[in-house]
This record gives sequence, structure tokens and C-alpha cells, in this order.
Amino acid sequence: MKQGSVLLFILYLSHHAFAQGHENYLIEECLKNSYTDRSCEKVFCQPWQTCIAGTCLCKIPYQCPKNGTSVCSNIKRNFQTYCQLKSFECRQKSSNFLNRGTCNPGDRFDVLFSHTISSSEGIVQVELSNSEISYICGKGLTMNEANVICRHLGFDRGADGKELIEPEEDQDSTECLKATCRGIETRLAECGLRRMSLTTGKWAKVTCSTGQRDCIDREFRCVNGKCILSSRTCDGMNDCGDLSDELCCKACKRKSFHCNSDVCIPSSYVCNNELDCLTGEDEHNCNKTGGTEEEESNQVRESMDEERKRIKTLLPGLSCGIRSHSVTRRKRIAGGFIAQDLEFPWQVAIKGEGHRGVICGGTYIGGCWVLTAAHCVHKSRLHVYRILTGTTHMLIFNAWSETYSLRDMIIHENYNSETYENNIALLEMKTKNAGIPCSPPETVPICVPWSQYMFKVGQQCKVSGWGRDEDSTRQYALKWGYVNLMDNCSEIYKNRYFRGMECAGTADGSVDACKGDSGGPLVCFDSNNVGYLWGIVSGGENCGKGGHPSVYTKVAHYYDWIARHTGINLIAKYNL
Repeated sequence: MKQGSVLLFILYLSHHAFAQGHENYLIEECLKNSYTDRSCEKVFCQPWQTCIAGTCLCKIPYQCPKNGTSVCSNIKRNFQTYCQLKSFECRQKSSNFLNRGTCNPGDRFDVLFSHTISSSEGIVQVELSNSEISYICGKGLTMNEANVICRHLGFDRGADGKELIEPEEDQDSTECLKATCRGIETRLAECGLRRMSLTTGKWAKVTCSTGQRDCIDREFRCVNGKCILSSRTCDGMNDCGDLSDELCCKACKRKSFHCNSDVCIPSSYVCNNELDCLTGEDEHNCNKTGGTEEEESNQVRESMDEERKRIKTLLPGLSCGIRSHSVTRRKRIAGGFIAQDLEFPWQVAIKGEGHRGVICGGTYIGGCWVLTAAHCVHKSRLHVYRILTGTTHMLIFNAWSETYSLRDMIIHENYNSETYENNIALLEMKTKNAGIPCSPPETVPICVPWSQYMFKVGQQCKVSGWGRDEDSTRQYALKWGYVNLMDNCSEIYKNRYFRGMECAGTADGSVDACKGDSGGPLVCFDSNNVGYLWGIVSGGENCGKGGHPSVYTKVAHYYDWIARHTGINLIAKYNL
């Protein structure tokens, strides 16, 4: 083989390995779900959206907070708040943001291409209300701004690319406008604009995506049909325009941040006083005092992003999953621990009338509702069951313990008593006084997870209950232990393991759920120590033996089913 051929062969191998390395960042199984910036399995919805069945859907304008900055739309219609305008735009797509405040006859903000080769590409110009025409700076322009510019011009998929162009020698202006966008805006008018000197800069040229084509090797097909280089996936930058290049990542490149849900976000989103990762790790261990703001003396337009973040703080939110008193974390897991009073304020016990022991465990999720396993209860015995809240020891009285009878019972319509598929049930407690909602003393609702990606294999969580120990001895004190989420259950339980199930345990089986723990909670905690009901003790075999972890009903899989029966406002921690 000739030397030149050897060199070419080495370059081919090197390039092929580079491409393969970038492809290895992506999770193929996740990509099949076609997640985008409207998938609340992966991201938070915007304030003008709400999460329904895994998708961010448009709110009705009146569902927005009434406080906020008044704005004017491009069809000269006044809106009370920015959220209301975005909600209207989301639903009607006929009125877009123009500027803050009330509308005036001379208001305008136009984006146009100059030096065009075609209608879909050119050097970007902006015409403001005073008829001033300015070029957009090329320096600092990212795909966020490029995508917004193209959407502003009617190209829904955003931009295919951007480049820097030398200013013309005879052009008079020594300034350009630096645009700063988050990338979710529909018009450039929503982004921040500042005057910058052109002495060392260049103009921005943008090419918009016009039609779908076949992606070539080393390219990634976005959900919206656009093709981008595979090397631009999982880098924290929304190159696709619909975020689909950042939502299924094993790891993140460059200086981006990897969320536990396998989403890559820009490093600038970390510690910015806004949750971007579903379980809050981007705002964990942050100095919340904030730094000094960037000098904005050359500001032409203020970004609406701060207003978007402020609207989020005005939305109602549930308080759940937070213990009312501090508990010292104990590191040893062998054998489990006796629970302290109120250590698990969402744990309830299900008893039968006149029954001394606990039939099953359950978890309080708010209102009058308790979640448990379907195999724990029978509709015909509704009048017999009693729910005990606020207790840790069945033989010791405490002042905050309360007993409730049941008003209703909802067993999953597809529950299979032989296989334990869909092993989940809702119990509605009967109020003590007519017209007064249930409010168990010292009982705190657990948060209900809405996404299956909030916690993953290897996460250490807590299981609790009054079940028998490894010697099958009845327990009267509430016990708990650390277990890890596992991913090999389909191999262990084969045709008895179904979608909507999860396994958890320890390698040696030293901590495990046993008989009597059924229906009780498997709780995982996010970065801010907020607890989520990740699983309901469902079944398993060989309690306390290594290699046979317990099987749990995966609650996130049943979020919509729970919301349908209890009302979404009861369990939706965010996006209300």
C-alpha cells in the first residue's frame, strides 16, 4: 500500500471513530420516543403551557397569572401580560410579541434579509420603530438566535446554519446589534438587543431551513425533520430548534451540564435561579445571592426572558414531599431502621375493622386520597377498611395519629390479579365533618412523579412499611431501609415483569420489602431533598435473598390515570 493511501486510510479511521464517538453520546431507545421541547417527560413546560399526557399543551389566556407586564402584539392588540399573549399565540398563532407596554401607531419591529441569494438566506437586518435599520452582529450569534430569526421570518424549523460576513467598505454604520435569545422565542423582538462596535466584528448571515431532505452519514435527524451534524448533538445548544438534539444524551460535550434525566443544558443555566433539570440538580449547592448584572448602557431592547422566569414564580405550586422536621441521614443500610415519629409523614397503614395488625401500607398524596397496591384491597370490603395516618407504632398511641374510613375505592381497570400487572389502587378517605376536606394532622402529601426519567437505575431510595422481617416475624414498628433502583428485572422475572413495573433492592438482599409491606411507598429524593413516590410495593419472591429484588408499581407510568381520578391540580407540582 502506498504511503499516501496509508495516510488517507488513517484519516478515514480517525474520522470514522470521531463520528462513532459522537453517536455514542445518544440513547437510541430514548430517541425512538421523538422528544421535543414540548415533551414534559423531559423538560418543564413554559408558563403559558400545561403538562397533559406527557405533552406541553397551550393554556387558555385566563389561566395565566394576572400580574405581569402589559405588552403589545404585532397586530397592535394590547395584552394584560406577556403570558396571556404567549398563550394566545400558542393557541391561535395569529398574534406575536411586538414590544412592552401599550400599543402605539408607530410601533414596529421588522426582520429582513439583505444581500440575498434566496428568500431563505441573507445578512440579517432589523428595522425599529424610528425607521432605523441596523445589522445583527455576527460575533456572539449562536444557533439560538439564528433559529429565532428564521422563525420570525416564517421558517418554522429554524435555521440550517449561520456565518460571519465582513461589512461592506462603504457602509456608514460603525455599530451592529448583538442579539441574545434563549432559543424558545418565536420572534426576535422577544430577545435582548444591545449596540456593539463593529470595529472588530462582522455581520450575521443566516440560512433558514426550507425543506426536508435525507440526512447523510454523520448527520442527526431532528424530530422536526431538520438535519444537523452529529457532532452538534448533546452539547447544550438547541441546534435543532425543537431541542430534540439535547434530550436523549448519555453524557454532554464541552461545557454543557448533564441532567439526571439525560438532558444536556447550557452551563449558563446552572445556578440561574430557575429549575431546568427535572430533579433540580442544576440549582443544587448554589450561591443564591447572584452576581453583578452585565452593564446594559447600550441596551436597545430588554429580553423578555426575565419576565418569563418571573411569571413562573407567580404560578401556583404544590407543597409536597418535604418532611416537617429534620431527620439525620443514616448511612448504614443492613437490616433497616426503626422510623422516628413523623419521619415518613406520607406513610399510612391500611387495617381491617378489629384487625390488630397492618394489612398493607399506603401513601398519602393529598386531599382525601391514598395510593396503594390493587392486590391489597377488595371493593366488597370498602366499609371494613380503616386508614391510619401519622403513626409509626401500632401498639403505641400518639397525639397526631388519626383514623379514617373509606368513601370510595378505585382499582385500576386493567389490574390482573394473577400477574399483578397494573397493580395500583386509589383509596378515598371519608371526611370527618361534612364539607371540610380531609386534613390528617402532621401528615404531608408525597409528590407524584410525572416523568419516568426523574430517577434512574442506581438511584438510592427509601422503602418503608410494617411488613414481616426476614424471619417472618410480625412487626408493629414502622421500619425503613435504603434500596437501589435496578434494571435487570425482566431477566429475573421474565414473563411476570411488565411495563409499568420497577425493581429495587440491594445486591445481597439485606434490605428488602416483605409480606405486609405491600402497597407501601418507595420514595426517591431529588437534589433539594423533595420526596417523590417512585414505586408502590407490589411483589417479588424470596424476600431478603440476594438476586431477587422486590417488584414495585412504577407510579410515573400511572400519572395520567391518577390525575384523571383525583384531578390534576391535586398532584401537579408544577405547570399548573
